[in-house]
Amino acid sequence: MAIVLLIFLFLFTNSKGEEITFNVKQHLSTVTRYGTSKGGRNSNHASAPPDGCIPIHLNLVARHGTRAPTTKRIKELNNLENELKKLLGSNVGNDDHLFSLPSWLKDWKSPWAAKINGGELIPEGEKELYDLGIRTRKLFSDLFSDPYNSDIYTIKATQVARASASAVAFGMGLFSGNGNLGSDRHRAFSVVTESRANDTMLRFFDRCHKYEDYKKRKKPKVKKLIKDPVLDDITKSLTARYGLNFTQNHTSTLWFLCKQEASLFDITDQACGLFTPSEVALLEWMDDTEVFKLKGYGSSLNYRMGVHLLTDIVNSMDNATKARERKQVPGTYEKASFRFSHAETLIPFTCLLGLFLEDEEDFKHIQNQECLELPPRPPATRNWKVSDVAPFAGNNMLVLYSCHVANSSDEYFVRVLHNEEPIAMPGCDGSDFCSFEKFKNKIVAPHVKYDFHTLCNVNKEESLVTPKPNCQQEHTSSNTCKTM
Repeated sequence: MAIVLLIFLFLFTNSKGEEITFNVKQHLSTVTRYGTSKGGRNSNHASAPPDGCIPIHLNLVARHGTRAPTTKRIKELNNLENELKKLLGSNVGNDDHLFSLPSWLKDWKSPWAAKINGGELIPEGEKELYDLGIRTRKLFSDLFSDPYNSDIYTIKATQVARASASAVAFGMGLFSGNGNLGSDRHRAFSVVTESRANDTMLRFFDRCHKYEDYKKRKKPKVKKLIKDPVLDDITKSLTARYGLNFTQNHTSTLWFLCKQEASLFDITDQACGLFTPSEVALLEWMDDTEVFKLKGYGSSLNYRMGVHLLTDIVNSMDNATKARERKQVPGTYEKASFRFSHAETLIPFTCLLGLFLEDEEDFKHIQNQECLELPPRPPATRNWKVSDVAPFAGNNMLVLYSCHVANSSDEYFVRVLHNEEPIAMPGCDGSDFCSFEKFKNKIVAPHVKYDFHTLCNVNKEESLVTPKPNCQQEHTSSNTCKTM
């Protein structure tokens, strides 16, 4: 009897421990806050650059900070209020289940009911970028020894308010204390934006016609093969648990509400409380896998259409090496470039670098435009977690160093920091510190064989050719690849 009691106590305390340690705010896919994600399971605590290495150029590609839901999603959330009233009204005779319902569900009112527009950067999002600017200056203080000049420190953003506002917040942090404006000694600085109609650098996903066609074809298949099975299973569980006739649409909207409440208001005991930890993990996998298919490694086009951005960054580093070799006077050449955009920019760019792959062989596959398997379904672990790949304010920093390293003929090296943590690059033999030449030959070269217009423009001849099987393939729910 004593042994049985001990086993029961162990199982009970272990399950309670899992509930206590489970933090739903770490499982919100693209809606994850930067502070929750930063320093998480994918951090690579690598050593500092070797002695004799100094940073000479910095490139930053960042997503905007935490934002409010978009106008379209606000309408969906506002409509949920009426849907919940209908659900509760249709179960009036089922009093037993009504007693088990969370009290908040019976009287829930949409906090966005009075809002007309959405998608704006919220104060917490401003602070994410402001603090990032301060930390960036502190981390690379030698790069910011020159007085501000827009040709030395370039700041660019997409022509979307939350991205340009993020750029401004970052710049305020980066240059704080170095101006004459106000008690905090702020200074004015330039943020350059490109017209949406011409922005193939930071909004390539909007300007690539082939990608638009691909996404239009794939969305229904992703819904059928990935989203519907997950939502169907969880909808059945919710119905059995609470006695309400939930539909897939209800489940989907409640999951979205959970993500908004947890991310924007730090509320985790309302909509998020409807789901068990295992259900949250499955819903997160559903979201992550949709991103994988439509924005990530699911198709080589998803990330190779970012070739203009990659080329521009490599060119800026090449120019930095030339300026150093010519002994150009400091202040006459660019030392840092900062770009602020969206998840649809950051995720493809992260894939161009070969980050967050499941194994070493996957890097060879993406170089050859070959199909990758879907991220493994829970409870299996996976590297492709979008909460780590592209949270709000998520970023990649590419730091170019000039080095005098013993037993090396190379002078210039590149380090990638993902969300401010050094991260291993498969193309550089798993190191986070790679010679510039190797970086260009192993990581960049396979992606720049074609320019943006060749990749993205649809012509009559191509439409008549049947594509060969590669990453433009469909996955089944059993995690295998099959040709379209």
